Amino acid sequence: MAHYKVEQDDWLIVYLKYLLFVFNFFFWVGGATVLAVGVWTLVEKSGYLSILASSTFAASAYILIFSGALVMVTGFLGFGAIIREDRSCLSTYFCLLLVIFLVELVAGVLAHMYYQRLSEELKQHLTRTLAENYRQPGAVDITLSVDRLQQDFKCCGSNSSADWQHSAYILSREAEGRRVPDSCCKTVVVRCGQRVHPSNIYKVEGGCITKLEQFLADHLLLMGAVGIGVACLQICGMVLTCCLHRRLQLHFY
Repeated sequence: MAHYKVEQDDWLIVYLKYLLFVFNFFFWVGGATVLAVGVWTLVEKSGYLSILASSTFAASAYILIFSGALVMVTGFLGFGAIIREDRSCLSTYFCLLLVIFLVELVAGVLAHMYYQRLSEELKQHLTRTLAENYRQPGAVDITLSVDRLQQDFKCCGSNSSADWQHSAYILSREAEGRRVPDSCCKTVVVRCGQRVHPSNIYKVEGGCITKLEQFLADHLLLMGAVGIGVACLQICGMVLTCCLHRRLQLHFY
């Protein structure tokens, strides 16, 4: 009977090890995905970050990068702990899973809070940025961001091209008779912004605010979905780690 129980315990340990090994593989892949999404957000879309009023969007991306890197390191530790059946490594593995879960929870809360006030922030800040900061001394990053925004999203002005009538740049001599910046033009050439006919510049319903708001909302949802997916995996991993740790403890004592 005792021999049967030992064999049964051995099979349970092997079964749990295989389950945890499979989980750890998907967990590691999930970490690589989280890291990739965070890096992609900052590298590909960093051009728009300087025209946002708060740094919450960037902070969420940095948290994703940190979480993804930590997940990948933790994954390697997990493989070692499973193969060696080392209870101290399993304990460390569990603690790291818990830390990563809490970090992702913070990132999720930040993303949700930012999503809630995204529309109002853009309406207030983007209009003011176009009017007060575009092509002004010390605002090179903002100018480049606005130009890229209008070209990438094929839009002109925060709500419409008429917003540029109140811009300090357009009202200055530097504008050289432009009624909108050249980045509003469908084909950008020097001083093409002097002509505001729909055949020459982008006339989009809702302006750049609508386009940027949708882009940021989609990105936040993507970051949230990836984070939730990895968090669900982590809960399974923590349960399996506890079971294996407990089974090893009973097996050796």
